[in-house]
Amino acid sequence: MTPKRKVLVSGAGISGPALAYWLHRTGFEVTVVEKAGASRAPGYPIDIRGTATEVVRRMGILPQLRSAHVDSPRCTFLDAEGGTVASLASHAVVGSVQGQDLEVRRGDLAALLQARVRDDVEFLFDDSIATLDQSGRGVDITFHSGLRRTYDLVFGADGLHSSTRESVFGPEEQFHRYLGYCFGLFTMPNTFGLSHELMLWNTPGKAAALYAVGDTDRLHAFLTFHRPEPPSAALRNPEARRALLTTAFAGAGWKVPAIIGAMRDAADLYCDTAGQIRMPHWSSGRVALVGDAAYAPSFLTGQGSSLALVGAYMLAHALAAHRDHTAAFAAYERDLRAFVRVNQALVDNGGARLFPTTARALEQRDAMLRDLVTMPSPPARPAHSALTLPVFAPMP
Repeated sequence: MTPKRKVLVSGAGISGPALAYWLHRTGFEVTVVEKAGASRAPGYPIDIRGTATEVVRRMGILPQLRSAHVDSPRCTFLDAEGGTVASLASHAVVGSVQGQDLEVRRGDLAALLQARVRDDVEFLFDDSIATLDQSGRGVDITFHSGLRRTYDLVFGADGLHSSTRESVFGPEEQFHRYLGYCFGLFTMPNTFGLSHELMLWNTPGKAAALYAVGDTDRLHAFLTFHRPEPPSAALRNPEARRALLTTAFAGAGWKVPAIIGAMRDAADLYCDTAGQIRMPHWSSGRVALVGDAAYAPSFLTGQGSSLALVGAYMLAHALAAHRDHTAAFAAYERDLRAFVRVNQALVDNGGARLFPTTARALEQRDAMLRDLVTMPSPPARPAHSALTLPVFAPMP
């Protein structure tokens, strides 16, 4: 009997446990390492669309995700003074398919994925890869905890700022495409009495949003602003990040001063630039990348989680179909590349239209929104269903 191949997945967010599930079905002995602890905050809402809904159906977690689905709120768009520009259903704005696509909290999805494989794979929480050496017949790993192991294959599912990618492929700057926006995400007290709604304030090059997921005493707050060059130095320091956002929104109207005040005290502030990862290859030797680590599309597309789920499926399918990992990785890239390309191109095709950078573009966007109030919702964007999943047939 051929012994099971041992593989390591770095990252237990979305693509990591999804990949672990399909690799276990394929017959691999799987370990997942995650630098964070086992418990995760519910997090901000994310979308599962098109092809990705079929992936979670095949995983057997679609019913649970439908139960966790956040009812799409009405989106109210506001002008500089806080006056209403338009108010309409969110699916009409983002192009999702009502009744089919899902919106769930990121932490809920991660917890469901982890629970699906908890009894089948090994999890190493509060740990991460310190060194990776594939000069031998396998991949020698030293973890930060001091643990040392050798794996047949290693998969980087550790996000936009992947340390696995940096270790194997080089610095992030080689692959990062900056999209011209900086943003901050955090939660704050719901002192405004919002319920089941999203309010989005815009001026040219700036936006602030408050999102009430159901009836809750906490709101998801979002700030984004246009900047031609990324403020890389400021993003490395917590206080500099807060100062960056404070300065960018100085003098802003509506409830922005209160949002900025809450941001200064927020313990969960996440600040970054909007960007994509574009790589000529997603594998090197016995190491392959999946999800944001390989092809992050940015939050501007709304497709990050869907790409992560579909990518995990396609990578595991390729490994099930090809015993040789080199052939499997080549098939993974060949079969998924076009789907990634069309999703990343959503930004070029107007995916950032919610955050216009000029007065003229903002006027055009507002006119489009007013039209949507009186016109039928447009069909879903083709990118949401641009890939037909192959039948998963694990090797005997």
